[in-house]
Amino acid sequence: MKEKKFTIDLTKKLKEAFKERNLKITPQRIAIYEEIVNSKEHPSTVHIFEKIRRSFPNISFDTINRTLTTFAEIGLIKTVEGSGDSKRYDPNIEQHHHFICVKCGRIIDFDSKELDNLQLPTELHNKFRILRHKVVVEGICDKCSKELIKT
Repeated sequence: MKEKKFTIDLTKKLKEAFKERNLKITPQRIAIYEEIVNSKEHPSTVHIFEKIRRSFPNISFDTINRTLTTFAEIGLIKTVEGSGDSKRYDPNIEQHHHFICVKCGRIIDFDSKELDNLQLPTELHNKFRILRHKVVVEGICDKCSKELIKT
């Protein structure tokens, strides 16, 4: 996964998105956005809460949760939901797919032009208005596979 650094451009993107929707920009919101953008993983609300509390000890879990929901609703981040696990967040809003390790829960981004152009069944198009699609592949990641071999 590519490492991202929080930059002035991202701060500008956040501020513009909030200004367009008449939302207040706060130091807490900037810190939450910075945390998710700089994360090397697809963090959960709990993970972000634990990190942000170090700088903002009085921030509530609900504030973090509502802020992440707002970010997802306005298109700054995407929500990644696994099979039964807690909701996780992805700062990569470009078209891509996910591999989810069923052993450790790690989520890995991958690109595939073939999957981007996947032809969906006609009955889906007849019944629903398709906005976008993504493929989620579940399996055992390379790290967990190595652990299985050692045991």
